[in-house]
Amino acid sequence: MPWSITAVMRGNECFMESTDNPKPDTAAWKALVLKYQEPSLWRALWQLVNTLVPYALLWVLMRYSLAWSYWLTLGLAMIAGLFLIRIFIIFHDCGHRSFFKSRLANDIVGFITGVLTLTPFYHWRWEHSIHHASAGHLDRRGTGDVWTMTVEEYLKSSRWKRFAYRLARNPVVLFGIAPIYLFVIGQRFSASKASPRERWSVRWMNLAVLGVAAALSWAFGIVPYILIHLTIVMVGGGLGIWMFYVQHQFEDVYWERGENWDFTAAALQGSSFYKLPKILQWFSGNIGFHHIHHLSPRIPNYNLERCHKSDPLFRDIKPITFFSSLKSLTFRLWDEKLGKLVGFRHLRKKNGP
Repeated sequence: MPWSITAVMRGNECFMESTDNPKPDTAAWKALVLKYQEPSLWRALWQLVNTLVPYALLWVLMRYSLAWSYWLTLGLAMIAGLFLIRIFIIFHDCGHRSFFKSRLANDIVGFITGVLTLTPFYHWRWEHSIHHASAGHLDRRGTGDVWTMTVEEYLKSSRWKRFAYRLARNPVVLFGIAPIYLFVIGQRFSASKASPRERWSVRWMNLAVLGVAAALSWAFGIVPYILIHLTIVMVGGGLGIWMFYVQHQFEDVYWERGENWDFTAAALQGSSFYKLPKILQWFSGNIGFHHIHHLSPRIPNYNLERCHKSDPLFRDIKPITFFSSLKSLTFRLWDEKLGKLVGFRHLRKKNGP
């Protein structure tokens, strides 16, 4: 890359600072990205309408469908799970203060969509900013990412830790059980290093979630509500985790240590361009353009595709398609010598299981 930038933390925000003297082409490239960082009130409001209104209607339909068939209700819940992914992307953009120009509007919509996704706004934003500042950095793993061990770390681990790692990376656990645990249970507790504001955001969110759960249980009945909501969370959460997994767990992903780590390389090489069918791109809020998002988190989701198409630097990045992304399920460990992710079969050739 002709220049590099370093991510630094200031409070709860993730900023980028140039580490080289600006060059003419660098200034043009930065100006290109800045063009798409400007939020649009009308685009944001329309996205709220075409996401939250259908989601609310689906809950109404599910309420009345209970009189006909649980299978119909669960089918509607699965569709609602797709909308939940889109709601989470709005929540995500509010966390980056990119959805609206107004900080207050981002915080309000972030809290509301946080209630719907069972996620405390300020606490999640704090952890997610760490993810953006450290993605692809081998020495700073552990916050807001998928548990990833190197080959050497795995071989030196105890049998119990190896078992735990294999279990955590199992697709059934990762995309089936983990979403329920993460959103229903895990998000109810704050991290030990969280500040008072982040801790209180968890408490207020728990109260809000409890209130909504009580109201919907009264309207639907406790058992139907639990079945419906667990289905929505399993579908939305599972697909959301899959998206996140593919975006940072592909064969030639970027991982580096210490001073060799570079923010720009981590964004463009360590975050995938996940090219999805248009309908799935819509439900996932364009987050498949993840290389653009990590390069400039202040670009709202409704501007990501336009930014991607604006310059060869972005367009020439090889995409991961839906079918090619399935290969990511075979990747388990980072091989520092080869500079790529490998599967457990790679170990059997060398050292046995």
